Amino acid sequence: MLNIATNTFKEIVRNKFLYLILFFAFVFIVFSILLWKLTIWDDSKVIVDFWLSMIEIFWLVWVLFVGSQLLFKEVEWKTIFLILSKPIQRYEFILWKFFWFSATIFLIILLQSILFLLVLFFKDIEISKLILFSLVFTFLKLEIILSLVFFFSTFMWNMLTILVSLMIYFLSHSFTILIDIAYRTWNSAVIYLAKGTQLLFPPFEALNIKDVIWSFKNFEISYLLLNTTYSIVYLSIILFFTILIFNKKKFEN
Repeated sequence: MLNIATNTFKEIVRNKFLYLILFFAFVFIVFSILLWKLTIWDDSKVIVDFWLSMIEIFWLVWVLFVGSQLLFKEVEWKTIFLILSKPIQRYEFILWKFFWFSATIFLIILLQSILFLLVLFFKDIEISKLILFSLVFTFLKLEIILSLVFFFSTFMWNMLTILVSLMIYFLSHSFTILIDIAYRTWNSAVIYLAKGTQLLFPPFEALNIKDVIWSFKNFEISYLLLNTTYSIVYLSIILFFTILIFNKKKFEN
């Protein structure tokens, strides 16, 4: 299992896409500094909105493109046969891959969050609990997307996994609009269908509080705990079905 963890970490670190994302992240940080000097709006809002969006978007792209390759490459390059020939269960293979990728995500988000909070401190911008909540929720979003990427990777091609996961990401942010449209039909069956379908999708709307940081100030710690618990339960269910499918999957030489 240690070999799986080590190889997963090496594969992530050696991936050139990681350094491409880091390069563009650095470029956007420089751009944001220039933007703060030129903007005529409240620079505190620009700084907070820009950094939170940048953290989520950049690492979402990274999780989609790199995460979708972790299982696909093992099967495509036939290294899966060497791994499964050793005394290791298939569920252990999936979980170790997932947890080491998650640890990498956590480390990256932690370092970038520290940098972000230092910027807020030196700019004398209040570090509200909503900003901290938003950073935690961003990590949870990425974890859920990673679990979905693993799930789809067990039976889909690489690019199709990315496209379907991205579609779920956008749809999960839009259920308020979809349910509102359902209510406008005045059809109870359509309304119940919309609400029922929402349960199948990740709770990204509830986790997307970065858009309301400047509108609401009364989020309680219970909101953080409830949505964190819901997110962990959701990704655990997705991982369960991932392992279930992977256990039944037949690999051909």
